[in-house]
Amino acid sequence: MGDPKPIETWLTDMDGVLVYEEKAIPGAAAFISALTESGKKFLVLTNNSVFTPRDLRARLRVAGINVPEAAIWTSALATAKFLSEQRPEGSAYVIGEAGMTTALHNVGYIMTTQDPDYVVLGETRTYSFEAITRAIQLIESGARFIATNPDATGPSPGGSLPATGSVAALITKATGVDPYFVGKPNPLMMRSALNQIEAHSETTVMIGDRMDTDILSGLEAGLRTILVLTGSTAAHEVGRFPYQATKVVNSIADIVPMITA
Repeated sequence: MGDPKPIETWLTDMDGVLVYEEKAIPGAAAFISALTESGKKFLVLTNNSVFTPRDLRARLRVAGINVPEAAIWTSALATAKFLSEQRPEGSAYVIGEAGMTTALHNVGYIMTTQDPDYVVLGETRTYSFEAITRAIQLIESGARFIATNPDATGPSPGGSLPATGSVAALITKATGVDPYFVGKPNPLMMRSALNQIEAHSETTVMIGDRMDTDILSGLEAGLRTILVLTGSTAAHEVGRFPYQATKVVNSIADIVPMITA
């Protein structure tokens, strides 16, 4: 890996690394098992703010991957942590689902449509024009604009779906106000994950399938990075980026020997 310090902690993206369209990627279960048996700290990271860690644990278990609830870190959790540090026990108008609202409730936030401190935009499967309109009006009235992640689209069996980044662009166009994105590629997501498990960047590796989010955020947070070619970034695209991963492998299965060695 080009660094003399041993790897003590692992961070990994979920979709495109461990699972693809609800099915486990070969080697994913063995990877998590190897980490568990080694006793090394790890977190599974995701920009998806729809689900709670409990929901995601259940989803992974169906795919045959056993990840503890406490080892899952979402952009919703990172957003809630950030807001609680910025403005403790504040208020928010939320466009999102249980993953986002539960995380905010757990840090003492109040959900309101009346003069909130923040408008928080997360992922949802049913974006409402009425809710978006209300968000625009609240931002125009002075609410601060936060979004969980900048992903413009999400996958579906029928093709791409508009995601948080696309809806954020709509709101920005209407208000002239840019959101603060908490999730990847913001290195804040990485640092909050490291703090969650008391890890250090010098001895941590970030595994991901996207050069523009996973690898970039890991790089900017000072982590070593591994790109797997089972998700969004294809092998022929790697060289187009002005930055590179520390290592590129075909899949998560190629990383298991690094843990068991």
